[in-house]
Amino acid sequence: MRIFKWLLALPIAAFILFNAYVYGNIITYRAVAPHQTAFMSMRMSQFAEEGRDITLDYRWTDYRSISTNLKKALIASEDAKFAEHSGFDWNGIQNAIKRNEKSGKVKAGGSTISQQLAKNLFLNDSRSYIRKAEEAAITAMMEAVTDKDRIFELYLNVIEWDYGVFGAEAAAQKFYKKSAEKLSKQQAAALAARVPAPLFYADNPKSQRLRGKTNIILRRMGSAELPDGG
Repeated sequence: MRIFKWLLALPIAAFILFNAYVYGNIITYRAVAPHQTAFMSMRMSQFAEEGRDITLDYRWTDYRSISTNLKKALIASEDAKFAEHSGFDWNGIQNAIKRNEKSGKVKAGGSTISQQLAKNLFLNDSRSYIRKAEEAAITAMMEAVTDKDRIFELYLNVIEWDYGVFGAEAAAQKFYKKSAEKLSKQQAAALAARVPAPLFYADNPKSQRLRGKTNIILRRMGSAELPDGG
C-alpha cells in the first residue's frame, strides 16, 4: 500500500515541481531574455541525432527594433484576437477539437500566440491532450503575470523559421540580409507564412502553398490589431 501511495505521489510531485520551475522562469522572462528555449534544445538535439550539421542562430532583439509589418503579419496569420483575449481563443479551440475528432488524431490545436510561446519556452513538439493541458496551464500563468507586449516580444524572438534559425532578427538576416526593423510588408508576410511549418518550407522554398498564404496574410495585415504598446 505504501509503495502504491509513493507511485501515486511521484507524478503529482513532479507536476508541482515542474510548474514551480516554469512560474519562476516566467517571472524572470518578464525582464530577461531566455538563453535558449526548450523547443530550441529539442530541435537542435533532433538535428544532431539525424547527423545534420546545424548551428543555432538565435539573436535577441528589442520589441521596438522589430518591424511593425512583421508584428501585424504574425497577428494576421497566427492569432487575430491576440490583443483582446486572455491567452485562449475558445472558438478556435472548439473548431480544433472538431477537426481532431474527425481525423481521430491530435492535429489541430487552435493555439494562440500565447499558447505557442508556452510550448516554445517550456515544452516540445509532441501532440497529445496531456501536453495541451500543460500548455494551457503555462499559458494561464504567463498571461496572469506578463503584459501583452512582453509576451509578443518573447514570441517574436523565439519562433522557429528555418533549420536552426530562431527569432525575427535571425530570420530577417537569413532570408533578406537585413535587420528585422527594415522588413517590408511583402517580406513580413512571407516570413509569417512560414511559421506553421518552417522546416517544410525550408525544404520546399517554391511551394505554391507558401505563396498563397503570403498573399492572404498581406490582405489581412491592414486590420491586424497590435497590443497597446504597438
